[in-house]
Amino acid sequence: MSLELWVNGQRLCVSGADLHQPLLHFLRARGLTGTKEGCAEGECGACAVVLVRSDADGTARFEPVNSCLLLLGSAVGQEIVTVEGVAQDGNLHPVQQSMAELGGSQCGYCTPGFVMSMFAEYYRKQRDAYDPEAISGNLCRCTGYRPIRDAAREMGTPRPDDPHLRRLQLAPPQLAPVADPRFVRPTHLAEALDLLRQNPNASIVAGGTDIAVDINQRAATHDLLISLENVAELQELSFRDNCLRIGAGVSLSEVERRVHDRVPMLQQLFPLFSSRLIRNRATLGGNLGTASPIGDSPPALLALDAELDLASAAGTRTVALSDFFLGYRKTALKPGEIIACVSIPLPLPQLQRFYKVSKRVLDDISTVAAGFSLRLDAQGRITSARLCYGGVAATPVRALEAEKALLGMTWSAAACSGARPLLEQAFSPMSDHRGSAKYRRAMITRLFDKFLHETSAPALATGASV
Repeated sequence: MSLELWVNGQRLCVSGADLHQPLLHFLRARGLTGTKEGCAEGECGACAVVLVRSDADGTARFEPVNSCLLLLGSAVGQEIVTVEGVAQDGNLHPVQQSMAELGGSQCGYCTPGFVMSMFAEYYRKQRDAYDPEAISGNLCRCTGYRPIRDAAREMGTPRPDDPHLRRLQLAPPQLAPVADPRFVRPTHLAEALDLLRQNPNASIVAGGTDIAVDINQRAATHDLLISLENVAELQELSFRDNCLRIGAGVSLSEVERRVHDRVPMLQQLFPLFSSRLIRNRATLGGNLGTASPIGDSPPALLALDAELDLASAAGTRTVALSDFFLGYRKTALKPGEIIACVSIPLPLPQLQRFYKVSKRVLDDISTVAAGFSLRLDAQGRITSARLCYGGVAATPVRALEAEKALLGMTWSAAACSGARPLLEQAFSPMSDHRGSAKYRRAMITRLFDKFLHETSAPALATGASV
């Protein structure tokens, strides 16, 4: 079977190519050099391209992604627009025109990536105002953000005869299975699990935002990659009577779109979770499976008492997320198992907050992250407390003794002062280039104090910010 993808309306054959290479390298080797290589880890956005993806109504939408993190095997069957395909009939696209007229390009290296992120935003349905997050994953090393922001604000709306707009009124491409000796993309969970059973040394990839960094920067190699992005059973997202179920293969942006503000903890988490470019590919399954002690989602999901469905060819078992992390980068996954689903019990805790301390507000790795939640009875007494942290131990972790100290208490400064000494003793953080052990220890209690400040009765009565 011939493997192909579509770039700027042209069919490109990829049969015989290395499907483990990033799409970025494949494009540049074929003369599409407008797409730039910057950081090779998804932080700068110079490599941004746009995928044609399915929208909720069955039509298409433009979705910007980092081509340095999109493996060529994952790009098979995709429809892609690069910066070379934005202009039509020799005329600048309105986004390009806006960037040129308002001086949004200085050295020009980052400009193609900004154009692609803004291009996707230009066609976003029901766009009614400038959204700073649309370009949060693009870095300008000349610090020319003001004119770039101005260009994003002034780019107008598409005309009815816009050819790109007409494309979005048609169905998106449907991804077919890929069966290459080194890259396999099945469509059903049983097939994926059987492949993993037959190839126990295979590596699993979904969005690829972690594994591609290892390939780019550490020259990591894999005998076989099994891609889960097209497995139908991993795309579930549903609210049931007693839980919210999120398939491990659903992109974070899709969760963000469909959950909206129904889970405040996730609403607070996602804007701080890397950038839109990353979230368009990243998954909860991938973020949890890497077992990073500074992953963004674990503290939030721990605070929500999340459970994981772990699937293998032998069947599925359920594990509490609090029992999933066994040590540094070690999990409860057995050979042949994958994370299939994340379940969040309903109803949700009445009080919940996610906080992240990092050197930048957006698109940065955390120094310390925290997820806090409290359940209260009719008298306002605490019946359940979850104080969860990342960046303070070898794994994402709960402060169990401090949680116990809060039970039966009314949420107040007195309750907080009783738990604070236990928090101070709970962890032994280490120092690294993101923060000292002393700083991390201080953040453990400062974030707890912030939680009290924002959620105590006086704060809620005056409308303290989320």
